[in-house]
Amino acid sequence: MVTLLLLILIYLAFISLGLPDSLLGSAWPSMYGSLSVPLSYAGILSMVIAAGTVVSSIFSERIIRRLGTGPVVAISVFMTAAALIGFSLSHHFIALCFCAVPLGLGGGSVDAALNNYVALHYKARHMSWLHCFWGVGASIGPLIMSGYLTSNGPWNLGYRAVGIIQFCLVALLLVSLPLWGKNAASQETQVQKRSVTYRELFKIAGVKEVLAAFFFYCGIEQITGLWGASFLVMVKNIAPQTAAQWTAIYFGGITAGRFVSGFLTIKLNNRQMVRLGQGLIACGIICLLLPLGALSLLPGFFIIGLGCAPIYPSLIHETPKNFGAEYSQALIGIQMATAYIGIMVMPPLFGWAASHTNFIIFPIVIGVILILKIVMTETVNKKVKTHIQ
Repeated sequence: MVTLLLLILIYLAFISLGLPDSLLGSAWPSMYGSLSVPLSYAGILSMVIAAGTVVSSIFSERIIRRLGTGPVVAISVFMTAAALIGFSLSHHFIALCFCAVPLGLGGGSVDAALNNYVALHYKARHMSWLHCFWGVGASIGPLIMSGYLTSNGPWNLGYRAVGIIQFCLVALLLVSLPLWGKNAASQETQVQKRSVTYRELFKIAGVKEVLAAFFFYCGIEQITGLWGASFLVMVKNIAPQTAAQWTAIYFGGITAGRFVSGFLTIKLNNRQMVRLGQGLIACGIICLLLPLGALSLLPGFFIIGLGCAPIYPSLIHETPKNFGAEYSQALIGIQMATAYIGIMVMPPLFGWAASHTNFIIFPIVIGVILILKIVMTETVNKKVKTHIQ
């Protein structure tokens, strides 16, 4: 019973991880004008959020070891809730930058803790379904924001609504803290308990390449989520409200894809799931390049979301198998950090490039990053196979 309740809490925590992630991209076409800043400044906010997540991910192993998974989850969700309320009260870009710091810090440790816990104790389908619930949160975020924008409400109210939802989850997590303690004894494993050094990790065959794969994948996911609406507005002349709704379709594709992926993992292994996802992303990019308007744009964003769906959870779930359970918590923390470095670097870099050229480069850039990601993933598969043999 305790294990079931804990699993339900983990699902809710994954929803909380997704809720804030898609708000900025859907709201920014309306935000930057009211803040009197350039369109490209969304990349700065994204970079600040990602920097906080990188820091907390790097130190996640030590934090979790000291405080425990339950308290880390509760504290982290509280930080994101407070940051979102801060966003809703901010009317200057600098204030948003300050609020972005705890928003990023709140996501890192909980992300690493829950992903490692699921990778060690649950089958691949549970990893996909849990990340599907991240997609539920990521899909709900733009819909909430779009609802306020469509009714001519300010973007601040969208952030406030999501912040209130997060605080409700904090209350539930605080009440449930005893469950984590009761479940600890039954979930003990033979995993090594000492801290692992970075030098040890980087000596393992395939580690550098898998970190690069996370970097490039998150570049694809974040650029699409953050700049997709701007591409629709600036290049395709789509209204901001409609663009926000179509961004929700992209995140809906991730959500639906992860739900279906949970069933596909019964027949396909993690590596096959990653390859399937990469192929779908390529198909979605082709749709965006076709001059068919909504007939290709809507399916394009949805298919890219479907393609993104299995990649992240499959790569994470493969970590203990590829590199050993004794290294999984430390390595997943570093993987999270590297992923968010990609989030921190790639979107502002794309924003700078697009503002100096044209947002028409959006699908082309995603395609180039996809090719680099495929090369890194296949290199990992080759090195790890050699290493195991």
